[in-house]
Amino acid sequence: MNNTILSLAPQNVWKHFHSLNQIPRPSGHLDKIQQFLLEFGKNVGIESSLDEVGNVVYRKPASVGMENRKKVVLQAHMDMVPQKEQDVAHDFVNDPIQTWIDGEWVRAKGTTLGADDGMGIAAIMAVMEDKTLKHGPLEALITADEETGMFGAFGLKPGTVTGEILLNLDSEAEGELYIGCAGGEDLTATLEYKESPVDKDDIALKVTLKGLRGGHSGMEINEGRANANKLMARFMNQVIAFDEACLVSWHGGNMRNAIPRECEVVITVPQSEEEDVLAYVAECERLWNEEYGVIETPISFKAEKVDLPKWMVPEEIRDNLVDAIYACQDGVLRMIPTIPDTVETSSNLAIVNIGEGKAEVKILARSSRDSMKDYLVTSLESCFSMAGMLTARSGGYSGWEPNVNSPILKAMRESYASQFGKEPEVKVIHAGLECGIIGAVVPGMDMISFGPTLNSPHTPSERCHIPSVKRFYDFLVATLENTPIRN
Repeated sequence: MNNTILSLAPQNVWKHFHSLNQIPRPSGHLDKIQQFLLEFGKNVGIESSLDEVGNVVYRKPASVGMENRKKVVLQAHMDMVPQKEQDVAHDFVNDPIQTWIDGEWVRAKGTTLGADDGMGIAAIMAVMEDKTLKHGPLEALITADEETGMFGAFGLKPGTVTGEILLNLDSEAEGELYIGCAGGEDLTATLEYKESPVDKDDIALKVTLKGLRGGHSGMEINEGRANANKLMARFMNQVIAFDEACLVSWHGGNMRNAIPRECEVVITVPQSEEEDVLAYVAECERLWNEEYGVIETPISFKAEKVDLPKWMVPEEIRDNLVDAIYACQDGVLRMIPTIPDTVETSSNLAIVNIGEGKAEVKILARSSRDSMKDYLVTSLESCFSMAGMLTARSGGYSGWEPNVNSPILKAMRESYASQFGKEPEVKVIHAGLECGIIGAVVPGMDMISFGPTLNSPHTPSERCHIPSVKRFYDFLVATLENTPIRN
């Protein structure tokens, strides 16, 4: 089944994407993919190196007659988001991704596909391998651990790359050129507590929410998709108030930049309340499918009886935690006033883990305006501080300011119109790209982000549009042929 994508055009890109998907590369486990990329560079005869933070760097000299062109850095990230359907047996650290063709789309069997950003890497490999292309001097920067905090970009040292133009191959809509992006910052709220014994006359229920679409917390935060942690907070608020429910554990979401798709809590209730709680579970499932019927796939919300645990979250701590999660800002806060169809500021209540004496909540805040990002993160700090939690900011980065007078933008717009008979759309993206971070290390670099069309990255529904890959790669090749001459 995997090999079917090898027949797709352009074959030089799809063959590399296939080979990448044989190498496990979830964030935080990159040794195998780093070695693979270094071996590839050696085999095709280009200068290859690994910097001190795990980024892979390629250098390829200009083709004959193109030595006077500006040096271009092709940039992508090597890690992928490891998400799978609950009933799929897949070990992201050891197992290859299994792909299949679904009409005009390539998908994976029950897991994320890795096209974010495996397609960017595959295009870089195709360019580095092909000795017939016309291009100026080239560098490639394949960064480490982008999905978990852009650590490779943050650790980049001056002089690692020296290009004048950066082509970031990590956007997800072919025919769109991105010239700016949002900045972001992580907020983590933590609390340690002493557990209380459960009432031995109570019963325990495991309540499981699944079936949500999830998605990219930048690209798809404006689509009104349900957040599993927020829905569970609605349920918990009511069963605490009306059914004397106690909280044993809560586990929802697992990636800071993915809208949480699933959540599971274990609660205890008096035996006399069991029937009422089960009825309310069914009512929530009905109501949420009604509320999100045109957005979500069928939402599953079920409860089952489990063995009674010994310990639970103390009542006051439980109330404070549930109240904070219920009140926490999630989703779009503001659109860009001058570009009303583009999100300016948003937050993603990404991960909640409560149990065994510890509580942790992780949120990713984004904004293209630093002042609004700070306002949002401060408001989130206030929310969880009132619940008695310690808060810590991390991974903050500024947005990438757009340059509408960019020379490479002008060249790429003309090239796209010439190739495809229409103008590309020029946009600012709400997702976080590495361009702004890299641009701070290499000041004055002219930057554009583009890529093939992907749907639902960061989820098991991730898919790549086959016809867009050829247009994307043909456009990349034409862009390299038309790189501006160095002044």
